Amino acid sequence: MMRNLLIIILFTMMINNSCHRKGDRSIAEKNDSFFITVDRFADIKILRYQVPGFDELSLNQKKQLYYLSQAALWGRDILFDQFYKDNLLIRKTLETIYTTYQGDRTTDDYNAFVVYLKRVWFSSGIHHHYSTEKFIPGFSRDYFRQLIRNSAFSWLKKGDTPELLAEKLIPVMFDMTVDTKRVNLDHSKDLIASSATNFYSGVTEHEATVFYEALENEHQGPPLEYGLNTQLVKENGKLVEKVWRSGGMYGQAIDSIVYWLGKAAEVAEDEQQKKMILQLIRYYETGDLKTWFDYTIQWVNDNSKVDFVNGFVEVYGDPLARKGTWESVVNFRDEVATARTRLLASNAQWFEDHSPVDPRFKKEKSQGVSAKAITIVQLAGDCYPHSPIGINLPNNEWVRSNHGSKSVTLTNIIHSQYVASFNDGLIEEFAFSEQEVERARKYGALALDLHVDMHECLGHASGKMLEHVTAGDLKNYHSTIEETRADLFALYYIMDQKLIDLGLIPSFEVAYAEYDSYIRSGLLVQLTRIESGKEIEESHMRNRQLIASWLFEKGLKDNVIEKIIKDGKTFFKINNYKKMHENIGILLAEIQRVKSEGDIEQARYLVEKYGVKVDSALHCEVLERFKKLKIAPYTGFINPLLIPVMDDGEIIDIRIEYPTDYAEQMLFYSTKYAAGWNY
Repeated sequence: MMRNLLIIILFTMMINNSCHRKGDRSIAEKNDSFFITVDRFADIKILRYQVPGFDELSLNQKKQLYYLSQAALWGRDILFDQFYKDNLLIRKTLETIYTTYQGDRTTDDYNAFVVYLKRVWFSSGIHHHYSTEKFIPGFSRDYFRQLIRNSAFSWLKKGDTPELLAEKLIPVMFDMTVDTKRVNLDHSKDLIASSATNFYSGVTEHEATVFYEALENEHQGPPLEYGLNTQLVKENGKLVEKVWRSGGMYGQAIDSIVYWLGKAAEVAEDEQQKKMILQLIRYYETGDLKTWFDYTIQWVNDNSKVDFVNGFVEVYGDPLARKGTWESVVNFRDEVATARTRLLASNAQWFEDHSPVDPRFKKEKSQGVSAKAITIVQLAGDCYPHSPIGINLPNNEWVRSNHGSKSVTLTNIIHSQYVASFNDGLIEEFAFSEQEVERARKYGALALDLHVDMHECLGHASGKMLEHVTAGDLKNYHSTIEETRADLFALYYIMDQKLIDLGLIPSFEVAYAEYDSYIRSGLLVQLTRIESGKEIEESHMRNRQLIASWLFEKGLKDNVIEKIIKDGKTFFKINNYKKMHENIGILLAEIQRVKSEGDIEQARYLVEKYGVKVDSALHCEVLERFKKLKIAPYTGFINPLLIPVMDDGEIIDIRIEYPTDYAEQMLFYSTKYAAGWNY
């Protein structure tokens, strides 16, 4: 549940308004010049993010953040390889050209080459980070051969030549029929055979499904996340798991991660945190899923100021929603902003009890919902360069039900995007009325904060599945249904009197702003992220359109949401916010039932009917309107640099710097944190 809500940042209320979170406005007022776009290419802009409060931390806390950051950066190559088997070879080839090419670097072709390389860096491979569809170079195959001929490939194995390298990579990079999709969710096809992800080799969807169902059926005790940390391959006609662990697959990178985790354990805040880090090390050394299970329980119960995510966690990259992509987020608690999230968490049982879902699917006791706001120090793996803005982990439903979960809001990441997106004209272009625009300006940022908090803290932590039902029962629809459920929970409660009583909102105008934003994004603005003629593939986008389209259809009879054509442009106007709130409750109840019962047929119906198809005429219109605004639809970040200050061989401080060169950071990572396996 790591990449929850990334799209919301760009397509909701991230514009200048007077109601941003208390404690952040002084930063925006004093340091707007810090939040600059350091690079822009294709459909992407790269920002910096600041780490306020770092200098006030203790030396041990700074050391721990430094060590955890090093552990995070050593996992980078794992993700590239997980995403596609040739990604590392392609990246190495492109970087060699970038650093050694002896030809003209001023031509349009060379500029197109640089854009392609930056896209590969950004997406951790040759498939788009969001749509997962392969993107094709903006230069020709012949020019690629020219680039290779005029570059120095000193790292090639004996017998290989630059010409052979070019011929190997050309079909992979240029032929759209080869490994087209990294993650294919089309239920009419074999989900594994039609996906380019490197989680499986020589295995069919049916074989993998039967393999893991057998493991789950044989298992006694609390459920383990079978398949989370392995590549499933067929060898001599038998299915075999290659485990990602020390001494196994990705062993050299994992050994480096383990080393730096060990250093972090030496400066842990207390014995409990030290024990938790050492448990993670044991998991990396053995690859044992029971060890990972025990670690997640310890991690949930750790409330140290310095915190982190590190491991094979999210399953969005696997069409069967089993394999975890490697990722890390290093952070410390934002004490001021945490007050709101803790208030929500302390009332989690009230929200659970008053949810409109069937009582059979409600938790009798909301276990350990730990909520906080955090300041990010380092992003890595599947969280870098594009970052989530909210996190709710762990993903193991049994652990969540019996031990709780951690829900966090990434305050400095949200703030960086907030300031960078002032006055881009997006709201004015797609909002129906000036009243809607003014409501967004006044309450939009507060609505966003609350949606993120409730999505992560309450939505993902709510509800329960029936006995013997697992997340895998929904297969390729699991991620979309889960994100739909969490979004609906947030949408339902943002218009509840409870939020006014808690002092979190001044009036329902905040809810109206969020409803306006959600419908505007789900039915219009998010279409800007899809190429003309394509359907919606990404789970969060499917989730958003599913909700918005269902609500529009449901409200047609009572004119709850109205489609209006004005001056040749399409708008959606909410006429009855109270009725829309009631309809959200109806859909939430059904989505929770689908998850709780593992009803894959209804999941398929809802996702395919409401979340996938795109109105081609409306899509073309939206693309034209968005093009005129000249906005990059995707945002990523460049990491701060933590530098030890030494005295007589001892670290006496950690200094933090903020680079501004995206390419320089990418090349630095590729050189310093290369995992060492053969290309």
